[in-house]
Amino acid sequence: MTAGSYHAMLCQRLGPPDVLEMAELPRQPLKPGEVRIAVRVAGVNFPDLLQVAGQYQHKPPLPFVPGFEAAGEIIDLAGDVQGWQAGDAVLLRGTGAYAEEMIAPAAALLPKPADWSWDEAAAFPVAASTAWVALLPRGRLQAGETLLVLGAGGGTGLAAVSLGAGCGAHVVAVASSPVKRAAAQAAGAAICLDPAVAGWEQAVQADLVFDPVGGALFTTAWKALKPGGRWLVVGFAGGTIPRLPANRLLLKEAELIGVRAGEQGRRNPAAAKALDAGLRAWLVGSERRRPLIGAVYRLDEAATALRQLADRKAVGKLVLHPR
Repeated sequence: MTAGSYHAMLCQRLGPPDVLEMAELPRQPLKPGEVRIAVRVAGVNFPDLLQVAGQYQHKPPLPFVPGFEAAGEIIDLAGDVQGWQAGDAVLLRGTGAYAEEMIAPAAALLPKPADWSWDEAAAFPVAASTAWVALLPRGRLQAGETLLVLGAGGGTGLAAVSLGAGCGAHVVAVASSPVKRAAAQAAGAAICLDPAVAGWEQAVQADLVFDPVGGALFTTAWKALKPGGRWLVVGFAGGTIPRLPANRLLLKEAELIGVRAGEQGRRNPAAAKALDAGLRAWLVGSERRRPLIGAVYRLDEAATALRQLADRKAVGKLVLHPR
């Protein structure tokens, strides 16, 4: 099944979201170990925005189709692929998800829970992978510890809240609007705080901080980290990369821990296997909540969805419908 074409949002030059254009692309043959997916829904993530702008660590050659996660049905398989068949409903982390079709390694697939919507399935892989790698193998979160989640109203933050609560942590969520704080509370946060309220950090003594925001919030929130605590550097949705004087690490005897969920799996097959097992357990577990869908857009509205992320207006996950 190689002949034919499909539509996708194509990035032919780097820049703001508006550089994306709808294009008709020829279907490519499968390589060993690959499957072709008819995309039902694509998830929208902050790295998509960075990649289109040329600011992400992974820089594919132009032109490229953005998008790192999707849910859909298998429509074709390479001859060596086992364990899957045409028609299987799957979700995955991959590349090129802003499209009607995409090709992915069979090893990247997860089965879609029958009781999850396509939107929920597509919104799961990236945020859940980031939260799982950050909190467990990197952050070593233990039941009973206090977990502080910054940017808790976004998709990644809500995944961290949900996973942390499911692991038995006391979760404190920081989010910038009442709607976002309500979402964090529904995801399992015990306490929700407004970062605009002066002195909020004095009410927290965190063992572990999950930080996908960076920016000015880093400096304030550092005061909420208890001595001997761990700080997870997940991303910089706040727009700037903070600088931490090394003496602050010394004074608190703190750990500053970088998190790159995708890269860890690529470097370490054992880590990739552990992540796959962790995500499969999450998908069938009752203690961790499904992704919150903040808004749904057509595929040709991808730029609008990305601008929502850039302006930090999104609550939960945004998704695209290619058809």
